[in-house]
Amino acid sequence: MLVLSILLIIPLVGAAIITLMPATNPKLIRGVAVSHALIALIWSLGLWHWFDTASGTLQFSERFVWNHRLGTYYSLGIDGFSFPMVILTTLLCLIAMMASKSIDRGWKGYYSLMLLLETAILGVFMSQDWALFYLFWELTLVPLFFLIDRWGGPNRDSASINFVLYTMGGSVFMLMSLLVLFDTSSNHSFEMTSMAAGAGNLGSHKQLFIFLGFLIGFGVKIPLFPLHGWLPLAHVEAPSPVSILLSGVLLKMGAYGLIRAAMTLPKAMIILQPILATAAFIGLIYGGLLAWRQQDLKRMIAYSSVSHMGVVILGIAALNQTAMLGATLQMVAHGLVAGSMFLLVGLLYERTHTRDINHYSNLIRTTPRFALFITIAFLAAMGLPGTVGFIAELHTLIGGYERWGWIVVLLTMSVLISAAYSFRTVGRLFTGPERPDMHTIADLTPFELIATSLLIGSILLLGWFPTVVLNMMTASVTLFGATFPSMFQGGVP
Repeated sequence: MLVLSILLIIPLVGAAIITLMPATNPKLIRGVAVSHALIALIWSLGLWHWFDTASGTLQFSERFVWNHRLGTYYSLGIDGFSFPMVILTTLLCLIAMMASKSIDRGWKGYYSLMLLLETAILGVFMSQDWALFYLFWELTLVPLFFLIDRWGGPNRDSASINFVLYTMGGSVFMLMSLLVLFDTSSNHSFEMTSMAAGAGNLGSHKQLFIFLGFLIGFGVKIPLFPLHGWLPLAHVEAPSPVSILLSGVLLKMGAYGLIRAAMTLPKAMIILQPILATAAFIGLIYGGLLAWRQQDLKRMIAYSSVSHMGVVILGIAALNQTAMLGATLQMVAHGLVAGSMFLLVGLLYERTHTRDINHYSNLIRTTPRFALFITIAFLAAMGLPGTVGFIAELHTLIGGYERWGWIVVLLTMSVLISAAYSFRTVGRLFTGPERPDMHTIADLTPFELIATSLLIGSILLLGWFPTVVLNMMTASVTLFGATFPSMFQGGVP
């Protein structure tokens, strides 16, 4: 049964239905979008029952010839790296649909583009052919451009163009690397396994030049310092539901692609290990300090993503099992945490029409549910024990210490910086003198409470029971380690 193809088709069917519906009934349009996002989530969770956590190889594989002369295939499959990202994508897409009630125009276009974006993201995580991967990778740009440009803030035009130019610029380097790598394949195929086999015959320097193209393309999306310039503007101007997907899922596409590239070009990965680690350490501190300086809530969360994704890069660069588990778990953790923060800040902005933390005061009296969930989200962002971020950062810290020793103390410094702006934000929002204009702000509605509880509940559940996800990842991480037999070491603490 073509279970992965069905998962790709579910959002597309929803988008097609919406385009055929009359534009006069926004509630019905929204209902169709939410229902198809929910079906996709249920379908992805259903795969968990048949997913073999003891196997690190591809599962639910589908393979059909796409273009024999070009060596391209419609090849899908999931493993311990991609399956958690698939579930995360379907969950956050559902949350984004549920949080889109404030969209007051162009409902058909908005929800159709959101569902198209979901299909494109899922395609990236499930593709096992580099040409198909690149197709889905570029396809994400189309809906994102229009979602930001048509439903974004006052500077949406520059934000959307800036985002597209950055991403397409990086994609050009990735495409060049793919074309060069294609020539190394003995059967001239774009399939990932075939390209990896061909790349194994290349020398270290040739692998290095090819890997640099991948690094630029994926580094823009991660965002890897100093390729992060598009991120703050895009997050600030994008509608809050789109920001949920930008930070929660789009950034993970870059890290996921980097993992696949490292498995294809291991010699280059070993050479670039210190450079990646340096960029990760800089991003950890630099992103945290910029987040600490911000007064705009969305801009602060955007810069915090640079810091948190630095944990992912650090874990990948360490090339040992403990750190790699921390990196992959951090991808899930940051998706949930950033998604919940953008969701709550977006809902708060809809009520107050300001994102400046200095305009808020003593909201705990009128919005206790907001206060509870935002506080948990910021505590999770700083890696408080009991949240999934703590488990991820602990694995990365231990694995980083195994590889680099005491220099990994920089990771703990980023945690302290994160704690500084987290406590400052919570204090500004929910303490201080009473202000009359704060008394009229409505608390979370039951529907909003459901959406928020799904994310916050997942953060806490995985914080207490991390083996649910770690068991899914471990076999694939072990298989990844077989690519680096001379360096990969360490176990699960």
